[in-house]
Amino acid sequence: MKRFASPVLAALALTTALAGPASAAQAILPGYWESTNRLLSPIRTTDVEKRCITPADVEKFMMGPSNRHYTCTYPTRSFADGKILLKGTCVSKKGRQVAVSGEGAFTPTSFNLTANIATTFAGIPLSGKASTEARRIGDVCPPKDADTSE
Repeated sequence: MKRFASPVLAALALTTALAGPASAAQAILPGYWESTNRLLSPIRTTDVEKRCITPADVEKFMMGPSNRHYTCTYPTRSFADGKILLKGTCVSKKGRQVAVSGEGAFTPTSFNLTANIATTFAGIPLSGKASTEARRIGDVCPPKDADTSE
């Protein structure tokens, strides 16, 4: 079931202002980040991830959750005044579509998002709720060969 939640939870990070990329004053800080990703329904799962966000990655990171399992687009996205709003669709490599809508809050060193997700499986509609809480845990990332998974 982790794949079901992945488009929402990769995030750790999200969106930009509707008109374009977030300004430096309205962005997360680069560094070493830890996120706790939870699928709240229909099945409960929790995944903790640590990742390095370089200065070059900040804008992409804030464009909305995507990961190696899903490619996501968010026609509605706002990342301004400490608030997050997004609505879009993620598509798996096998073509499964997942509708995503969520809202939350951010600071330069923290991020939280609660999202509703909807898809179909074998023609049966499925919906769920997921959340991500992330925090910056360091200015500097560990060397790339260090084990950062938990």
